[in-house]
Amino acid sequence: MQTVNKWDLFELTVTGPATGNPFTERHFGAAFTHNRETVSVEGFYDGEGVYKVRFMPSWEGVYTYRTFGDFAGAETAGTLTVGPAGPGNHGPVRVANEHHFAYEDGTPYYSVGTTCYVWPHQPDEVIAQTLQELDRGYFNKMRFCVFPKHYIHNFRDPQTFPYEGTPVDNAGLSEETFTYQADLSGNHWDFTRFCPEHFRRVERAIQALLERNIQADLILFHPYDRWGFSCMTREQDDLYLRYCIARFAAYRNVWWSLANEYDLLVTKTLADWEHTAALICAEDPYAHLRSIHNCMAFYDHARPWITHASLQRQDLYRHVEFTDEYRTRWSKPIVWDEIAYEGNIDMGWGNISGQELVRRFWEASLRGGYAGHGETFLDPENDILWWSHGGTLHGESPARIRFLHRILSETPGLGLKRGAGAFDETVGVPDTVMPQGMEIHYYGFGRPSFRDFIKPAEEQWKAEVIDTWEMTVTDAGVHSGKFRVPLPGKEYMAVRLTRVTG
Repeated sequence: MQTVNKWDLFELTVTGPATGNPFTERHFGAAFTHNRETVSVEGFYDGEGVYKVRFMPSWEGVYTYRTFGDFAGAETAGTLTVGPAGPGNHGPVRVANEHHFAYEDGTPYYSVGTTCYVWPHQPDEVIAQTLQELDRGYFNKMRFCVFPKHYIHNFRDPQTFPYEGTPVDNAGLSEETFTYQADLSGNHWDFTRFCPEHFRRVERAIQALLERNIQADLILFHPYDRWGFSCMTREQDDLYLRYCIARFAAYRNVWWSLANEYDLLVTKTLADWEHTAALICAEDPYAHLRSIHNCMAFYDHARPWITHASLQRQDLYRHVEFTDEYRTRWSKPIVWDEIAYEGNIDMGWGNISGQELVRRFWEASLRGGYAGHGETFLDPENDILWWSHGGTLHGESPARIRFLHRILSETPGLGLKRGAGAFDETVGVPDTVMPQGMEIHYYGFGRPSFRDFIKPAEEQWKAEVIDTWEMTVTDAGVHSGKFRVPLPGKEYMAVRLTRVTG
């Protein structure tokens, strides 16, 4: 009897022909039937005559299955017993309460993400360092690319390429020679033949994140390319997308990001992006979260296939401060995946302080949105930057982001929204019909030495002073009516008020 836990990955393997081109000339798939659902999934060729199909069950109990294909040995049948979800397994993340997220079992999910664009494509020792940092629990989402990336501080070839073929020879060329979407004439790829090991590296990364309860926000396309992957034909794109869905969709922690900086992919039109979205919606049997990320121009996030807005700032100074407006405009979760990175490189998007990045996290969170981290400190010895490669973190913000996540996790309900407050503060309250009962008053770069509050005389409110930088929560007593909360006259302070009941 084959068994698996609810929302875990179940895999079936058969042996078939390795001759010809199994990626395009063979078909393999399966159907899984439970008394509450029937799910059809496409299989994929994993090289050396091995065909696989993967499935994520959504219900406990018994499934029957049958595999099918167009080669001898493809047709099998059996039963699968699904047990209860194990510890820490809450299912896929879904949109909840319109502007927020929750796991499928209803557990709230507060996104505190990071970006490591091509960490699966690095040497094993760098990947190991990355996982050691993630073990510290700083983040619960990571954005990264399926394709390799060509950009500043990232000109080395990846460990593998996604297709069989020969890349352009960059020997002897200086970094100054390269620009993104560089000369592609030296590349020779067979876009009908995938390199399975490249995709295994990606799925090992997804699995490693899953074991740490981190969501894998997969970037399917991006413009930073010298190999030709950004200018494939629609037919080649579709073959690639179907391969990604077949391999990765059964992991419960997968999110789909159609592109990083879609508006720089000059070879693709709006019709191309809508076609890609339609394909993912039609062929992902689990309806994972879907987004598309901008450089300058926002995509129309009102499009029904978009589950949440994945945003890069458009203005040097004001961005997360628009969270309230964008929530209203799109009626979807607002995720600021790129609001500049803590670091010291010579680019304005990569040299803000840890204090400023943490301030942006708090502003986004109290306005009812979510923010993302990145780190770009120069490394003169090996040029490994977290934002692209992973490796070792050097900044001050990760521990403070983890602290913010703790505060968010103590919030009643599924998330925050902006509440009423004075002109010089941002106030977050639970995003419910009746939000009374908890307030967080945040002062950012203001430095008040006290704050006065007025509550009904018949109510009692517990006051706590939160130092968002020192990561402390200090009891400031229980009060009613008009009362004063002393503050230390320093930046990045907050006051949390919680109504005492019972």
